[in-house]
Amino acid sequence: MSFDVQALRAQFPILEQTVNGKPLVYLDNAATTQKPRQVIDAVRDYYEGSNSNVHRAAHYLSDKATSAFEAARATVAEFVNAAREEIIWTKGTTEGINLVAQCHGREQLKPGDEVLITALEHHANIVPWQQACERTGATLKVVPLREDGSVDDEAFYRLLGERTRIVAVSHVSNSLGTVNPVADWLSAARDVGAVTLVDGAQAVGHFPVDVQALGCDFYAFSAHKLFGPTGIGALYGRRERLDAMPPYQTGGEMIETVSFEKSTWNQLPYKFEPGTPHIAGVIGFGIAVGWLQQQDRAALAAHENALLAAATEQAEAFDGLKIIGNAATKVGVLSFLLDGAHPADVGTLLDQQGVAVRTGHHCCMPLMDGLGIPGTVRASFSIYNTLEEVDSLFRALEKVRTFL
Repeated sequence: MSFDVQALRAQFPILEQTVNGKPLVYLDNAATTQKPRQVIDAVRDYYEGSNSNVHRAAHYLSDKATSAFEAARATVAEFVNAAREEIIWTKGTTEGINLVAQCHGREQLKPGDEVLITALEHHANIVPWQQACERTGATLKVVPLREDGSVDDEAFYRLLGERTRIVAVSHVSNSLGTVNPVADWLSAARDVGAVTLVDGAQAVGHFPVDVQALGCDFYAFSAHKLFGPTGIGALYGRRERLDAMPPYQTGGEMIETVSFEKSTWNQLPYKFEPGTPHIAGVIGFGIAVGWLQQQDRAALAAHENALLAAATEQAEAFDGLKIIGNAATKVGVLSFLLDGAHPADVGTLLDQQGVAVRTGHHCCMPLMDGLGIPGTVRASFSIYNTLEEVDSLFRALEKVRTFL
């Protein structure tokens, strides 16, 4: 299957607009990806043609909505090679991690236990574990980085030990683009009996993920970084882990029986899905995954790699620009600083030229503090970006440099 980036771009209506009189160059994909028309249409079609609650009514609209809702679960399960009942709908990666931190971490951790994370983590994979450790008396251990922005493997294996009960790591860094060798880490974690969670928010949109091959206990990701709607995500959980955990929240749908004396819980996955879910979001999520699976993912990855390589080459030749994060294995992210310029000022001036980037600490304040910087300018690429847009970024940066 050949890859035609212009044909792909044509499926994303938002990319056709101009910003400040300039063609939009959208390079904020690590924050959220744009949505193909197929996903937008699916969400609209749900509200126009089958809007109803799921699982709870004996009428046509409910049957139609329930079928689409559960078909999406099957699609997402297949996408990461999981069983259907091992896919829990969440609001996103953040809620998935919080669910595990509360329902497993707070239930199982005790004084003397250790939770191991890395210095690359997003706040969503730091703060829940801090809270779990504070509540239980466990200790949070952090694996440091090398100078190139990769995790220090030797330190990881040194910190991993018989007291490690949970290992929670990102598959890909949202701030630097570093791809972590999580399969090796998870194997070592299993050897010491630790439960493992992977923050996959930045990975699933860039390359295939197989939770069985990884051997993780939990894998959390979001639809909106995967060309799907906001406000919806999925948590893969190994069945025996989910069975052993208490519910995250309680209410309707997640119950089997309720009396004033006692309640019992529904079967998986519904045990962790109380209340009316984000039905339109789930359906859009399934369509987004199905759409992505129809593409030539090897060609998409090669295209993204070419974008990053071209951007890195121009960045290295750009006077006064310093790349932050030069790990040997990266995807889709160029984080950088310009001499004498605050990242926020650079971002504002780029926006005036139609180039959308992210600036700041990228929800990685401990990482930025460790690097001794206030934040970075982050250009993040996706499958619909072009080499011409990479050129546009650096032409815009030339103008920024003259302004500053």
